[in-house]
Amino acid sequence: MDLNTVLEVRDARRRDTWLSGDAWLGGGTYLFSEPQPHLRRLIDLSRTGWEPLQVTATGDLEIAATCTVARLSRFPKPAHWTAAPLFEQCCRAFLASWKIWNMATFGGNLCNALPAGPMISLAAGLDGVCLLQAQTGARREVPVGRFVTGAGRNVLHPGELLRSVTLPARALRSRTAFRQASLYGLGRSGVLVTGTLDPLDGTLTITVSASTVRPIRLAFPLPPNAAAVREAVEYGIEPGEYFDDIHGLPAWRRHMTFRYAEEIRRELTEEAGR
Repeated sequence: MDLNTVLEVRDARRRDTWLSGDAWLGGGTYLFSEPQPHLRRLIDLSRTGWEPLQVTATGDLEIAATCTVARLSRFPKPAHWTAAPLFEQCCRAFLASWKIWNMATFGGNLCNALPAGPMISLAAGLDGVCLLQAQTGARREVPVGRFVTGAGRNVLHPGELLRSVTLPARALRSRTAFRQASLYGLGRSGVLVTGTLDPLDGTLTITVSASTVRPIRLAFPLPPNAAAVREAVEYGIEPGEYFDDIHGLPAWRRHMTFRYAEEIRRELTEEAGR
């Protein structure tokens, strides 16, 4: 897609004043996929030099916004990261072409805030925290679960940038479960539900995405039974929060959410000792 209204591409390192009609350019896989008549200038992040993936001294994983899906998939996961399978499961949920796989960025997937964004599912499911940076240099942190507020909506202010997402070491040592459904064999996710079992206190967390307009986390400090999970899904997700588009009707998404939440409960609690 040619962006015929764009007059200039600027290097993000210049820290220019943010103007109406500006947009951050990461991988560009969404930006160039459809008309953007409101854009006048692109601020290119490709030369920022941010390290794609870093393990901190405390064992957390910091993922730069410019890290590609391919890079995240290839990153060697330590043996003690019991949550490692969830990375590849969410990466593969893209069902992406070679170009998307190698160009789409972690941060772009979050900022687009599309319900089916699998990096949203991964980051929200593993208790990720977004680091946001304003044009003034001021920074703030927002949990991924609150960063996306609706379909195509997030908490970014004009000119504010998603710098990175940090996944805590504790979450990386969680046992995980993954369920995903689409109406088509190679279609966009209509439902994506993940589960984590905390390695220290045994808290079960079920994160619902794709079927809903924003990621929704349901936490159970004590091992829940089927009725408790069903009640949490029933009252934790408002009827209007189920997404409605060509990839699935709300009633189907709701039904599959209940089904997958229960499957994850059984897998991470009842089957844990088998």
